[in-house]
Amino acid sequence: MSHRKFSAPRHGSMAFYPKKRSARHRGKVKAFPKDDASKPVHLTCFIGYKAGMTHIVREADRPGSKINKKEVVEAVTVLETPPMIVVGAVGYIETPYGLRALVNVWAQHLSEECRRRFYKNWYKSKKKAFTKSSKKWEVDLGKKSIENDFRKMLRYCKVIRVIAHSQVITNNI
Repeated sequence: MSHRKFSAPRHGSMAFYPKKRSARHRGKVKAFPKDDASKPVHLTCFIGYKAGMTHIVREADRPGSKINKKEVVEAVTVLETPPMIVVGAVGYIETPYGLRALVNVWAQHLSEECRRRFYKNWYKSKKKAFTKSSKKWEVDLGKKSIENDFRKMLRYCKVIRVIAHSQVITNNI
C-alpha cells in the first residue's frame, strides 16, 4: 500500500518566506547608519537594480572542506548601477517626534527624466514642475534666499540628505 502518511516534515525552508514577487523593483533604505563626526562627509548609499542572474566558475577557498582549492560553480546576481545625479538637498531638524524637514533646496536644471517621476500622467500634464525653483536661481533675490537656506541647513539641521536620481536611460538595455 503506497500512500502518503498524514504528518510529514516541511518541504523547504521558511527562511525566505513569503515566496512572492517584490512590491518594489528597486531597493529602499529603511535605516541610515549613525554618522561619525570623525569621518569626512560622504554619501551613505547608492541605488542599484537587479538585472538578472548567471553562474560563475571559481576556485573555492574553504580550508578543511572537501572542495578546498577546487573549482566550483556558483550562482551570482547581476546588479545594474546607473550613474546618479544630485538634484537637491533636504535639511532635517530633530524634534521629540523624530526628524522633520526644515529646508529643501532644488537644483536649477532638472532633466525631463527626473521631472516625469513627480507626475502620475506625464503625457497629459502641463509639465510645470520645478519652474518656480529654477526661476529662483536666475534672480538675485532668489539666489540670496537659496544661500540663506543653505546657511539655515548648516546652522540648525542635524541631518542633511541629498535628493538624487539615477540615469537609467544611459544603460544599454
